[in-house]
Amino acid sequence: MTAPLPVGVIGVGALGQHHARHLASLGDVRLVGVYDSDAGRAVKIAAGLGTRAFRDMDRLLDQIEAVTVAVPTQAHAEVGLHALSRGVPVLMEKPLASSLAEADELITAAKRQRVQLQVGHIERYNRALRAAEAYLDGPRYIESLRLAPFQPRGTDVAVVLDLMIHDLDLVLHLTGSVAIEVRASGLPVLSPHLDIANARVEFANGAVALATASRVARDRVRRLRLFQPNGYFSLDLATGGGEFMRVRNGWEPGTGRELADVVEQIVLQAPEADALSLELQSFVHAVRGQHEVVVRGEEGRAALELALRVADAVRTPPMAVATH
Repeated sequence: MTAPLPVGVIGVGALGQHHARHLASLGDVRLVGVYDSDAGRAVKIAAGLGTRAFRDMDRLLDQIEAVTVAVPTQAHAEVGLHALSRGVPVLMEKPLASSLAEADELITAAKRQRVQLQVGHIERYNRALRAAEAYLDGPRYIESLRLAPFQPRGTDVAVVLDLMIHDLDLVLHLTGSVAIEVRASGLPVLSPHLDIANARVEFANGAVALATASRVARDRVRRLRLFQPNGYFSLDLATGGGEFMRVRNGWEPGTGRELADVVEQIVLQAPEADALSLELQSFVHAVRGQHEVVVRGEEGRAALELALRVADAVRTPPMAVATH
């Protein structure tokens, strides 16, 4: 029987504490301990999970074979590079870094040390996406809507990097193409950075994506609609449910009296599972060499690059219209 993998968590704030909680419950993992710049918070989280709070990051890194990093975005590169330089595989919360240069440094460091670098784009494990996978066949038009009530956490970056990047990663994954044109609009409302944004992205393969994200909404919404030549998906990422509608086999144009005569409706269901637990388990399996990293550093960089292009498009003033 394989011994449990010794793992640690760096950063146990709003997200990191959940990393630690799930890791503590995984059967093939031993949560060695946690580290946080706020020592009191680290002690509190560790005590609740029956593990150790380290006051020195290096002492934690000395005793583990993999680490998840959930510190503020601006510190991703510093902490990630430090762990990678010690030969410790890293699961980095999204976004991979605060700049493309930092993202490149992380990717290069992981390759140099020949260790895994995974990015925490958790929606890849969403139950609705897992259920839709068997029916996906090159979506050509994608609409995403991601709304959340305002909270101070996450406002150190624009909503594009905080929320929309989840959907931009999914779009890149689902289209398998590169963005050739980005148009966007948005504005700050309750923070110094963009709090609401809308983007239209065209891809080299002809696919088009419309993405809207807001962190000043009344309700929490996470929806995704996908259109492909043989059907249409309506996915609720918040509940993990959805449906796929496609033309019935053998239907002839002009025949049938009801919509049901033309369209087959498939309720999408996948086994119940916590997305974060699946993400962490996939990281452990990748570190053990049991399968490839699900969201590689390069994919995290691509999502970051597209998010930064959206943010830049918002900041670009509209072209002046000549008047006569």
